[in-house]
Amino acid sequence: MEIKMLEQTLQDSPLWLSNFVCVYQKLSKDNLKLLDTIYHENVTFTDPLHMIEGYDNLYHYFQNLYQNLSACDFVIEEIIWQDSQASLCWTMSYQHPKLNKGNMVSVSGSSQIKGQGDKVIYHRDFLDLGAMLYEQLPILGKFIKWIKIKAAS
Repeated sequence: MEIKMLEQTLQDSPLWLSNFVCVYQKLSKDNLKLLDTIYHENVTFTDPLHMIEGYDNLYHYFQNLYQNLSACDFVIEEIIWQDSQASLCWTMSYQHPKLNKGNMVSVSGSSQIKGQGDKVIYHRDFLDLGAMLYEQLPILGKFIKWIKIKAAS
């Protein structure tokens, strides 16, 4: 989707969705307080490793997540929404000193989010955990890549 089309989608979208996209595209360990502007106090957040209930728990999760990252960037590429639900396709690029020899890692994923009032009450991320984490570990990464090659042939 072109940037112009994404911007037009955001202009026509509900406040909870446009705020979510704007915050995620500038989120960093230095501005995690912005999460308060987009998440409902009773939010449910799910990713391949966790299910988190409540804003305070989610905030602490993000603090721990961002603590060891050298960089993290989200580019939201496509948004499909109707009423109080949306699906987003994105690419996350991050850098961690102990993963991928400290080089950037890019992972594609998608999110299902639901709005309530002007905030997000439900957020579920779908992504390849192997590509994000396991394949970036020195020994385990080579083994997982080997398994993928064998499974594909």
